[in-house]
Amino acid sequence: MAEKSSIFDMIGPVMIGPSSSHTAGVVRIARAAIRILGSTPTHATITFYNSFARTYEGHGSDRAIVAGLLGMPTDDVRIREAFDHAKEAGLQYTFQGVGNASTMHPNTIRLQLRDERTGQAVEVIGQSRGGGVIRIVEVDGFPADFSASLHTLIIDADDVPGSIAFIASVIAHDECNIATMFVSRKGKNDAARQFIEVDSGLRPITLDYLRQLRWVHRVTYIPTID
Repeated sequence: MAEKSSIFDMIGPVMIGPSSSHTAGVVRIARAAIRILGSTPTHATITFYNSFARTYEGHGSDRAIVAGLLGMPTDDVRIREAFDHAKEAGLQYTFQGVGNASTMHPNTIRLQLRDERTGQAVEVIGQSRGGGVIRIVEVDGFPADFSASLHTLIIDADDVPGSIAFIASVIAHDECNIATMFVSRKGKNDAARQFIEVDSGLRPITLDYLRQLRWVHRVTYIPTID
């Protein structure tokens, strides 16, 4: 894949990118997405929206998103050579740009990821809000609202009465405080997904208990990504 010159080519060894929105936030969106996937993907379709669609090459957001998909932290000097590292890792990726998506935040990225080794796939939409702050606003078509700056629990479950209160109680018994909770569902008594941010880490035994509940289908736990 041909590379174009960018601000990365003009910076010194301390600064990893031109701005926190175009680099740090972008890396963090990708790092959150691979935690949701559960692995480093083998294939990625990356769509930049609005202002990102116009600037992602010149501002280095293309390299930043690939670096994040490889698990690199925001201050990793290897971000400049992310395309080379992706080739070594066997990560195949394509970029797309949509310049006029009026319903989306100006700095929005859609990641469609697949890991052929595990058969897992995920679609994540994230927003870079500035200062390295991000919001994950959709996962696999379920609306979401979390920052990945706290420990995050994603629970796929049946929409059964009392499920939200029960899970909150289990977390409370682990002496863990819920900071935010966002619940999406396909419909009444249909598939539901809970996105829960907590102030401290959950014990493995607590996660195992949640996974064995008959109405819980999947539990994804994402410790703080930085």
